[in-house]
Amino acid sequence: MARSGVVARADAKMRAMRQYLTTVLVVWTAACIAAYIYSKQQNIPASIVCAIVPAFLAELALYLAPGFDGARKLFEQVGSKAIRAALLAASALVPYIMLSVATQTFSIRSFLLLALVAAIASFWYARGQRGAWSDVLFMVVMALVYMSKLFAQVYVRPAAHVPSLDILGKLMWIRVGLLAVLSIRGLKDTRIGFFPSSGEWRIGIEHYLYFLPVGGLAAYLLRAVRFQPMPVLWWKFPFAVIGTFVGILWVVALAEEFFFRGFLQQLIAQGARNEALGVLVSSMAFGLVHLPFRGFPNWKWVVLTFVLGLFCGLAFAKANSVRASMVTHALVVTTWRVLFAG
Repeated sequence: MARSGVVARADAKMRAMRQYLTTVLVVWTAACIAAYIYSKQQNIPASIVCAIVPAFLAELALYLAPGFDGARKLFEQVGSKAIRAALLAASALVPYIMLSVATQTFSIRSFLLLALVAAIASFWYARGQRGAWSDVLFMVVMALVYMSKLFAQVYVRPAAHVPSLDILGKLMWIRVGLLAVLSIRGLKDTRIGFFPSSGEWRIGIEHYLYFLPVGGLAAYLLRAVRFQPMPVLWWKFPFAVIGTFVGILWVVALAEEFFFRGFLQQLIAQGARNEALGVLVSSMAFGLVHLPFRGFPNWKWVVLTFVLGLFCGLAFAKANSVRASMVTHALVVTTWRVLFAG
């Protein structure tokens, strides 16, 4: 019986890792196709594309890991917290080295700056500090670095017509923060991942529909947006909607919902033993983070994102899952980006 249990656990781990590896292959294929199409449209030389793409593929593989239980558990089995923190900090430098060496843009100053911020995030919980102020300060550091222009300065464009490569740094910062909280601090019960279950889809869509009249009225009264559909050919519109939704779901919504709902809201609700207080405070913090959005101070956006935070918080509370609030968040932002401007 004991042997059969060991075999069953091993099979479960293999299935979990197969799901991760399959997702990596699919994402890599999609990324290569997108890079090829974009480079042809923008007349970017193949030599530059071939220098940039491997760094993106490496970062995408690392970025996907926190969303899969099998990959996270494999990481958590490696040594002590300090060793895992060191590996996490080192992994933050790999895509930068690949990119900067291949494009001849390596800078020791940028390397050391990136190493410093990655080490701060990675080692934050390595000594086991888990107090409320430590958690709040960690979130502040994560937000300030993410919203700064640090990554645009570190990831230098190899040519003038190449778009900003700071997304590499932002993806790195998100997954380093996720693993620092999940696998070094040890936060549980967030149900983070890239693939919502049917129940999470239902709850996420429900709260998106609840948000529409309230958020729509708030946007109208604040004159924050105007109707302006995305300017694409009609036959490309469905692909634009799907692409926008997946991008928001897997990057923006994943990061913001984890830190504001899975982390902050959960800590406040558990500490105060009051779910409503957790929803309210995390939504207020979520709104205030958007104060610099498109010009400081943008109070209109603070109000709108506060309202969005309330409905995302309710979705998280109902499902006890970040994936449900991710659906609500991604649907709202996709609706805004596809149909409105402002």
